[in-house]
Amino acid sequence: MKGQGMTAQASSSYRSRIAGTGSYLPEKLLTNADLEKLVDTSDAWIVERTGIRQRHIAAPDQAMTDLALIAAQRALEAAGTTAQEIDFSLCCTASADQPMPSAACVLQHKLGARPVGALDIAAACSGFVYGLTIADQFVRSGMYKNVLVVGAEVLHRYVNYKERDTCILFGDGAGAVVVQRAKDDQESKVYSAHLAADGSLGDLFILAAGGSKMPFSQEVLETNSQYLKMKGREIFKNAVRTMSNLCQEALDANEMKMDQVDWLIPHQANLRIIDAVGSYFGIPPEKVVVNVQDTGNTSAATIPIALDEAVRDGRIKRGQNVLLTAFGAGLTSGSLLMRY
Repeated sequence: MKGQGMTAQASSSYRSRIAGTGSYLPEKLLTNADLEKLVDTSDAWIVERTGIRQRHIAAPDQAMTDLALIAAQRALEAAGTTAQEIDFSLCCTASADQPMPSAACVLQHKLGARPVGALDIAAACSGFVYGLTIADQFVRSGMYKNVLVVGAEVLHRYVNYKERDTCILFGDGAGAVVVQRAKDDQESKVYSAHLAADGSLGDLFILAAGGSKMPFSQEVLETNSQYLKMKGREIFKNAVRTMSNLCQEALDANEMKMDQVDWLIPHQANLRIIDAVGSYFGIPPEKVVVNVQDTGNTSAATIPIALDEAVRDGRIKRGQNVLLTAFGAGLTSGSLLMRY
């Protein structure tokens, strides 16, 4: 997909900055040992193939927007701002509370925000990169000064815990950022963003039921069509190739080399995919933010959760170059290169 996606580069007099980050992981853990009791698997098998050791699982009374609310509140606090100052909200998710009203509208109400625009982004695991790109465009155009971007998922409710290949992968969580207009003395900027999608490969990762094509019915339940289905081998190959290509596009567009990037934050789907992308560029493992071992794949939430963790523990500092990249159902993909 190299060269076929959308590219956005900074060109206006305004720049955006991530003013604050936040994340939330539910308290309940589902470990590999727990999964050994459900399906024919083992801790060693899971770790070898995915790098995952545990995932966080939402409580029965927690909806996706409940997780998103906590992450958003933490991001607002870190940014030193309030929900009343948000000009627009973007909610990136594949597991909204319900088809409508949108998750962004539900979250807006829970936050106590003003009745400004609120929009869901359905780009699966690439959702946060898509959302951050849109927020940057809003700020750079001068249309808005403060945009909330949330990536949140409660994916375990779409997982068949009798199907080994999928149940070992997914967890729940939420991450959020407040994107603000940068001041003259703040050097933060988005260098460029690169988005792509290839619908011809959409059948590699699908949640068939629940839409207008296949409404919920007794047949859906009998055929387990309410659960995620994926073709792991094909997804692995496409993920490595596409994320590597889009990272290279970001570097080429800004005449930079990977050794000028301080941190790579890839979508946390599988440690083997992360390692393959890092190896492609020869980037030292210590410059790659990885937490998949503790969270599993939380889809649109993986990058903002990893970003928040690395900001809060001091790894990512102001003025450093950070490259984000993701790949998800659709098939969607994206990269974004920024100076934090």
